[in-house]
Parts: sequence; C-alpha cells; structure tokens
Amino acid sequence: MKTVATRFAPSPTGPLHIGGVRTALFNWLYSKNKGGKFYLRIEDTDKERSKDEFKIQIINSLKWIGIDFEGVEYIQSNKIDDHINIANELLKKGLAYKCYCSSEEIEEQKKRAKQKKIPYIYDRKWRDKSETDAPKEIQPVIRFKSKIEGKSVLKDLVQGNIEIENNTIEDFVILRADGSPTYNLSASVDDHLMGMTHIIRGDDHKINTFKQIQIYDAMNWKVPSFAHIPLIHTIEGKKLSKRDNASTLDDYSKIGIMPNALRNYLLRLGWSYKDKEIFDLDESIKYFNLEGIGKSPSKLDISRIYSINEHYIKNIDENDLFNFLITYCETFQEKITDLAQKKVKNSLHFLKNKAKTLEDIYKNSKFLINDSVQIEKEDKKLLDETAIKIIKLFSNEINKLTDFTRETLEPIINDLIKNNNTNFKGVGQPLRICLTGSKFGPGIYDILSALGKEEVSRRLSQIR
Repeated sequence: MKTVATRFAPSPTGPLHIGGVRTALFNWLYSKNKGGKFYLRIEDTDKERSKDEFKIQIINSLKWIGIDFEGVEYIQSNKIDDHINIANELLKKGLAYKCYCSSEEIEEQKKRAKQKKIPYIYDRKWRDKSETDAPKEIQPVIRFKSKIEGKSVLKDLVQGNIEIENNTIEDFVILRADGSPTYNLSASVDDHLMGMTHIIRGDDHKINTFKQIQIYDAMNWKVPSFAHIPLIHTIEGKKLSKRDNASTLDDYSKIGIMPNALRNYLLRLGWSYKDKEIFDLDESIKYFNLEGIGKSPSKLDISRIYSINEHYIKNIDENDLFNFLITYCETFQEKITDLAQKKVKNSLHFLKNKAKTLEDIYKNSKFLINDSVQIEKEDKKLLDETAIKIIKLFSNEINKLTDFTRETLEPIINDLIKNNNTNFKGVGQPLRICLTGSKFGPGIYDILSALGKEEVSRRLSQIR
C-alpha cells in the first residue's frame, strides 16, 4: 500500500487565514495518524499579488501552531514549465483545444447567462472548429475538453458520494492567452508530481475537484482520494474571510492565545471524537480521522477559544507557561529584566488566576515588572481622606513587623477594618491602587507577598 501523502497549498497573497490553518492541521494530523508525509506547497503563480513576506508569515504561522512539513516548501512557480508541457500534451492528444473567442465574446455570453438567470458555461464554440478559421489578431487560450455526456461521481471521504451532470462542467481554460497555466492545471500537475494520495481541502473546491479528476483521467494518472471539509463561518453564520477580525494566527498570538490551545480549538472545530474536548498533541494524532469531520459549516466562537486557552493556562506546567509568557511579552509588549522575570515566575501561581490569555497575565504582572506605579485618573479619585489615613496606618504597622506573611498581615487589616468602620474592600482597594496603580488585579495578600515588605513600604511612602 502506498504511503499516505497530503499537502497544504496556500497562496502567498495575504496572511494565513484561520480556515487555512485548520485545513493544514487536518492534513497534517491525517498524515501523522497514517504514518505518512505532509508537504507544504506555495502556490505563487499570481506574481502581482504574491509576496515573500506572506510566504514567511505562512511558514512561521504553521511553525507557531506546531505543524511541520517534509523538507523545504514546494514552490509552484518553479514548476510552470511542467504545467505548460502537460497542457501541450493534452493538446496533441486532442483532449484540449485552442479557443479564439475574444474577451468581448466571452463577456457577451456571461451577460446573456445572467439575463436568463442561469450559470455561465462557455458555449464550446471552438471545440470542433478548424484552426484554419482562426482570427490572426487573437492570441488563443487553451481549453480542456470536458466530458459532455453522462454523470461523474466523486466518492468524497467526508461528504459521501457527490454526483454531477458532466455537461455542467464547462471546457475550462488550462493555459491563458499569455501562456500562463491556470489553477486547475497547475494544482493537478503538482499533486501528481508530488505523489499526493489524499487531497483534503475546503468544500468550496468541489467543482475544481471534478475538473482536476478529468485531467488525471486524461493523462492516465492515478486519481488521489478527496475529502472536502465544510468552511468556517462567523458567529452570525456568514463565510469567514480575511477581512474579518481575528481571522489570522497573528490576531490570536497578539492577544496571548497559546498555540496548543488554538490547535486544540481548531481540531474540535468541525471534528469530534466521542465526547472528548481537550486533546494533547499525541492524542490529536492518535484519534484523528476523516470520519469524525461533520458535513455542516462550523462557527468561529472566540469565547470558546478563550475558554480553552484558560484551561491550558490553569493546567500546563508553570515552567512552560512562564516561557510562553516571556516570549509573548518580548514579542508584543516589552522586554522584562531578569529581576522582574524572577518575581513574575515566583508569583505565577496567583497571577494566572482568572486569566484567559497571556495578555491578562502580563497585565496582572505589571506591578512586578515596573518599579514605578502610575495610578489611573479615575482610580486616583478613590484615594480620599479615609483611604489615605488607612494607607498611613497600614504603613506604620507593617514597619513594626519582622515577619512579613499573611499570618502577620491579616490581624493588621482586620484591625483597620474594625477601627475605621469599613469593610475588606475599604482597606484592600486603596492598598491595591497604591501598590499596582489599579483597583483591579490580584488579591491584596498575593500583591503584598509578591512585593515584599521593603517594596510595599517604599510604594506606600510615596502616597501623600
């Protein structure tokens, strides 16, 4: 039996879309599950829109989420001569033909189809015409001779059997007038040259699959197995596009979503295994199959992504979490000193409480990272005379302490509550504002413990 081979074939015309990441993940997991190989093909034949920066972003995005590929990326533009040779071979075999219709003629055909409210299909005018009738001023395109009669059945590994009337597939262009190959020709030739056994891609490619199978049959190549996965929709039920917010991996890494969490979410987006929700990498590979992919579109739910990310924050090893956090901070926020890193690491057990993202942990950590405290204008209004009095009394009491622990601090805070006719918030909130710059954040005992007596005294002494 031939080794399973799959591929992911993005165009470097923009940042990698979240739907593309899921397609890559499903291909990668299927190959891993079957002990096969996974390849990356960069389809860069659109020279005007293709950019190296997007190719780099695609590769880095796959690396970030943990998807590796065999060898180096396959560059489609390097294989154009092979694509053109196949087009010419089809022409010689009489399985393709030169079409001399002008662009005006094609536009007129499309206009008539629109008026009749029917799908446009090229009228095959030049399919059986002699080239002696060809106008000399028009550079022809080359069209594939699609089947006219009967039906074709695609045995789709996700959607089941899909049947189509052959006469609904037009004689599609395989070489443009400038001699450049089209998508359906290039993809077919590349998949054959790369030895692909399974093509797993979005179900918006179904009509392309019928066209590509005809090219395979015409060349007497072994046809790969096809699986078309439903697209990802927005929460409103619309097709997700690159213009939507949170549509690329960069959008998620910037807000502190961890790669393992996003990979877990994308795995479960349209795929299921029993009632299991959380999968580590080994489990993802072990249990992944095409049978578990649903037939309906999935909705991208950011709240679910936050929920899974929170699960990972709470449950992964704190050393790993710390490394993720430092990488995130230095990439998107600021470089943290060694001393501040040590404080953050020692306090991670409480800094991660209620945090849904790495950004949340960073914000909770700022009072440890920064030596100076900047109090927000609205929070400063809360430091009234009573609050200032409580801060000074607290400061006086802790200066008497030799042991700075929760056990020694609790009686001081309880006495302040009692003697000033207030509650825990009346003491804790002004202290939190003075020590962190915000009324929001970790618990007051965690803040006091993390800063230590000297730093607490220093920060409180600056309050007038």
